[in-house]
Amino acid sequence: MNIKTERVIIDGPAGPLELAIDRPDGTPTGLALAAHPHPLFGGSLDNKVVQTLARAMVGAGLVCVRPNVRGVGASQGEYDHGQGEQLDLWAALDWLEARESARAGSRRVIGGFSFGAVLCTHLLRAWAERRSGSLGPERAVLVGLAPERVRPSPLPTDPQRIRLIHGEHDEVASLASVMEFIRPSGLSVSVLSGAGHFFHGQLPSLRFLVDLALAPLPTEAR
Repeated sequence: MNIKTERVIIDGPAGPLELAIDRPDGTPTGLALAAHPHPLFGGSLDNKVVQTLARAMVGAGLVCVRPNVRGVGASQGEYDHGQGEQLDLWAALDWLEARESARAGSRRVIGGFSFGAVLCTHLLRAWAERRSGSLGPERAVLVGLAPERVRPSPLPTDPQRIRLIHGEHDEVASLASVMEFIRPSGLSVSVLSGAGHFFHGQLPSLRFLVDLALAPLPTEAR
């Protein structure tokens, strides 16, 4: 993403797991994860939307990890229909916590694009079990969620914590399918007018929406 990006290989559930880590200037306010789109369709940690998510997270003062899930880049293993890929994300989060939590603040944020957004819904569902009763990250930013393609987990009814961003003319995951999926939770979606699934030509506008999604609530800013 920039000359400060650190790339490391860690031991993952399916073998070596490639991570990219970006750090803010100064003392971090917390930790974040950005998950990439579908590995069978060219998704990787270098995806432009995922990089936009990561830049916004770093801009919010967070240390951000972007894993390449199994079978992508230098990460070993084979596509596992979203099951093993969840384990890859947990491995990246566990590594980041072990390495950075002592010198970072308490904010925890996850975000993902398309397939990565679906994986984030599964992380939210399993967070309390994996994190000893923790209520979960304070913010989850789901960009281009694709419920038509890969089944997500039901979302918490927490409009302050769950933020969805979608392109008006998404040709991969229709806006209508996202609205139908979130209707039981009562959540809302920030819609970027004229944008398709990959936000071509609209990454600055997407960055603005992600910045808004990550901004502290008034009670958090006090």
